[in-house]
Order: sequence, then C-alpha cells, then structure tokens
Amino acid sequence: MNRPAPISVTPAAADRIKHLVATQGGDACGIRLAVKTAGCSGLTYKLDFARDVKEREEVVELDGCKLVVDPDAVMFLLGTEMDFVETKLGANFTFRNPNEKARCGCGESFTV
Repeated sequence: MNRPAPISVTPAAADRIKHLVATQGGDACGIRLAVKTAGCSGLTYKLDFARDVKEREEVVELDGCKLVVDPDAVMFLLGTEMDFVETKLGANFTFRNPNEKARCGCGESFTV
C-alpha cells in the first residue's frame, strides 16, 4: 500500500538540497532528516548528509532531490513542508509543520 510522503519540499528547498549534495563529490546520496530532543521547546530538526540508507529509514524522492528520513521522525513530520529561504541576513531551511503546538522565541525548536 502506498502512502503519501511524510514531508514535501518547495522548489527552492529541492534546488538547495540538490546543490548541497552535488558539492559532496558523490560521497552523499541525499540529505538525512531527523527530529531530536533539544532546545527550549523540546524538539529540533536535524539535517546532515546521507551517505547511505540505514535499516527502517524512509527515502523520500521529491522534485529530483532525496531526503532520507529517520524512522523515529516520521510521526513528527506528517504534513510538513520544507522550504529554503534566503534573506539579507542569511539563508536556511524552514519547516511549516501542522503538528507544531508551539515554537521557541528563537525559532530553533518546537513542541508537538
């Protein structure tokens, strides 16, 4: 049975993921996404290069990019949209997560 991907990406996020993976010279197969306990609100998104796919990880291929999702993160990500935003002061990935109940003042952590 096919189910929807737990996360979607905007075109800007897909382009940035493809660029970042390409800079790794073939060493990375995608971006690994996890949700870890941290920050003032309790949970934070963790991104790293995926060099392989571990058992139980979910591979989400969207718009030509590959996200390798930690199996423990899926329940926190359902319905989330990942974006990449550039401003005059910097650039970063952002997450619009319908499961969030609160977010800390600095925006680094969230509660579900």
